Amino acid sequence: MIQKMHHTGFVVADLERAVEFYVDGVGLEIQNRYERQGGPIEKVVGYIDAHLQIAILGIGGEHVLELIQYVNPPPGQRSTSERSVIGGSHLAFAVDDIQAMYEKLSSAGARTLNAPVAVAPGRTVCYLQDPDGNWLELMELTE
Repeated sequence: MIQKMHHTGFVVADLERAVEFYVDGVGLEIQNRYERQGGPIEKVVGYIDAHLQIAILGIGGEHVLELIQYVNPPPGQRSTSERSVIGGSHLAFAVDDIQAMYEKLSSAGARTLNAPVAVAPGRTVCYLQDPDGNWLELMELTE
């Protein structure tokens, strides 16, 4: 039986750039940083000579964001940036001022899909992509 949701993981091209975006832009805090190389991680990810650099970020809750940079094997490019593909995913953040956060993340290097839009009474949302193309949703919930 599932006990709880634990983390969301994003593969990134440059761990330092991604940490900067999520710490300075989004406002997450670094909880841990480490490397995994060879041994058991090879079995987990399915690559011989696997070498990963990892940062764990959060804001005090149990669910955290795991950023993973593959040193070996080198990461490949995503085949599409479309959200409608099977396996497409996003991470949503509840915010208190969606317009301010939208502008902050845009200035920090996020690619925008749409400006904040009211989709229902008390619910305003927008989509952005982090510098590596991972989809983010901002939600301002006032009701």
